[in-house]
Amino acid sequence: MKKYFLKIFLMITLLFSLSPLFSCTKKDDNKITIAEVTHSLFYAPMYLAKEKGFFDDEGLNVEIITTPGADKVMAALISKEADIGLMGPEASVYNYVNGNKDYAINFAQLTQKDGSFLLGREKIEKFSYDLLKGSTIIGGRKGGMPEMTLEYVLKKARLTISQDVSNKEVDVRIRTDVSFDAVTGVFIAGESDYATAFEPVGTQIEKAKKGYIITSVGELLNENVPYTCFSSLKSYMNNNEDKLIKFTRAIKKGLSYINENKIEDIIPYLKQDFSSSDDEELTKVITNYLQIKAWPSTMEFTKSSFDKLIDIVVLAGELNESIKVPYEKLVTSKYIELSI
Repeated sequence: MKKYFLKIFLMITLLFSLSPLFSCTKKDDNKITIAEVTHSLFYAPMYLAKEKGFFDDEGLNVEIITTPGADKVMAALISKEADIGLMGPEASVYNYVNGNKDYAINFAQLTQKDGSFLLGREKIEKFSYDLLKGSTIIGGRKGGMPEMTLEYVLKKARLTISQDVSNKEVDVRIRTDVSFDAVTGVFIAGESDYATAFEPVGTQIEKAKKGYIITSVGELLNENVPYTCFSSLKSYMNNNEDKLIKFTRAIKKGLSYINENKIEDIIPYLKQDFSSSDDEELTKVITNYLQIKAWPSTMEFTKSSFDKLIDIVVLAGELNESIKVPYEKLVTSKYIELSI
């Protein structure tokens, strides 16, 4: 009899010791980890989805981690450190072309314009491409969306460029030897004439009088491009359809909120993720992005915008134009349609 009660006691003890694990597993069933390419107000709709409780409304437990550079975001997806990547869709193109069977698929577009701003060392009232002749620009990681879009813009303006900083025969030299997260630090340290930066970093540098925003790269491009998208590995999509539908629905609410509400109503929620920025700074940054129509009204990643992406990658020399990259394999609108 004593042995019987001892067994019962041990079983109850074991059950109580395992109960936190069971509850944790239940909680993890609703967890999604997002790897963002940088922590920027450019992605304000996502932070609004978090702080306004749109993820909570869908029963999702969302964690956002910052992994600077699309290459690192893709690595986080492949290693299963993250479930969803927020990055330039060029990373999914490289991933597919490299022959990965479990490739990343883009399922929702968050931004439709280049979100970087060109920083100079002097305040300029009116931008002209002539100002860039003979200069060196820190463009970021080679093959990354910011650097390639910058090249695209300059080439469309008929400026000659080179990634060889010793080349004096071209109009503009673009540095690609600086990692994405180190660009502004290197610029502040006094290297090169210009650099690109996302917000709120650009405005913060201007406020500290370490440089000045002289133009928006997105405004110079003056056309929509699928600049930042959400993507997941094919294997994750196959097993998590319901979670991705809920996630897409929450992001859609975030986009609607920022596009349809007054800036003063938006700022209180963004301050929770950008505590170092005051109301004036946040107002300026959101105004800057609204003026260039950075955020789309729909998250659909269209075939025409995909073709524009491929044009940019090809022009940058990162993809041979003879290589055919299938839109229908790398893009899906399934979760947007099911989230209605």
